[in-house]
Amino acid sequence: MSGSKGGSMGASMGTSAGAPAAAVEAGARFAPGDAVRVRDTWRPGHVRTPGYCRGRRGVIERVCGRFPNPEELAYRLSGEPAKVLDRVRCTAAELWPGDVQSPGHTAETEIYEHWLEPA
Repeated sequence: MSGSKGGSMGASMGTSAGAPAAAVEAGARFAPGDAVRVRDTWRPGHVRTPGYCRGRRGVIERVCGRFPNPEELAYRLSGEPAKVLDRVRCTAAELWPGDVQSPGHTAETEIYEHWLEPA
């Protein structure tokens, strides 16, 4: 996750296996700037989508690439087919309504596309 007004708390993931960005983005459901909503699904097991994001709206900041599905890798499955990973930017006010000291701040979270839907 990254905090904003400026700095990033983590390195950019770029594209998978050195593939050109256009090739990776060609199979993506969303593009930078698209409004999305994180699915509000609660299921048992290993999931990579933080609870505070579920049901919240944001904007695609970037498409990071395709990666094996970590929700399957956790159970020693292949993780294939690879899933598209997007970085989603949400306002702090969207994530924590009524509990924001700086409403202009944003948070960025990398979320696999099977957790996203159009907003």
